[in-house]
Amino acid sequence: MSAFRFKPEGWNNEITDVEKNNIQKYIIDKEILQGIVKECDQQYNLHINFGNGITGIIPRNEIEKINIDENGVPKEKLCTGKVHKFVQFKIKEELENKILILSRKEVQEEALNWVKNDLQEGKRISGIVKNIKPYGAFIEIGGGIVGLAHIEDLSIARIKTPYERLRIGQKVDVIIKSIDRDTGKIILSYKEILGTWEENANKFTVGTITKGIVRETEKNKNGVFIELMPNLVGMAEYKEGLEYGRKVEVYIKKIDREKKKVKLSIMGK
Repeated sequence: MSAFRFKPEGWNNEITDVEKNNIQKYIIDKEILQGIVKECDQQYNLHINFGNGITGIIPRNEIEKINIDENGVPKEKLCTGKVHKFVQFKIKEELENKILILSRKEVQEEALNWVKNDLQEGKRISGIVKNIKPYGAFIEIGGGIVGLAHIEDLSIARIKTPYERLRIGQKVDVIIKSIDRDTGKIILSYKEILGTWEENANKFTVGTITKGIVRETEKNKNGVFIELMPNLVGMAEYKEGLEYGRKVEVYIKKIDREKKKVKLSIMGK
């Protein structure tokens, strides 16, 4: 089986004058396309307008492979929730009057086979942030297949909410951390994408002033943790009045590459 071909958000969904002459080729090649859902009708079919007078319809029973009810069709809320959002599909059939019958379910079937047979732990792939919870971010990696990146896998620096790193609809690269091929559960990691400690530390020079963000205050312990970059944190002496998330200017006193530590001094009051 060939690798699953995920087209990230923002891919041009409009079939141009040249492309509309290739509809039969799309059908034969089972090409994965992407478009924005314009409408969900009373029968919960999805409609996509490609321009040039071409309309695509995803029948309700072709919308979903994963989240379906006892009758084998997706719930009404799932259908209406696709309006104004990108979906992937294949063209099944071309009818008269420039109407195309589409299938999102076939894309999901291919994606499920991809997860089961081809997807490997440690692989870097692209995805789109679909939802954010206090404990992590749900990221679609193709065809409606969603993995979870726990909050501790979003950043080396400790953060209070995933919103400090990601936003819904954002296109991101992630690493496949683990796959349960029986359940289809996929755990992702984002923090490796942000560069290693060494790569980030090489962007700074001892004796210079830069900006950082207060991440943790250890009043009775060592000091204050300052994030210089998402995967680079330094420590400064504790100062009263510092709050989590505050932006500060810091002086870089020392970069210890052997111990992977950065010593800082907070400028001003």
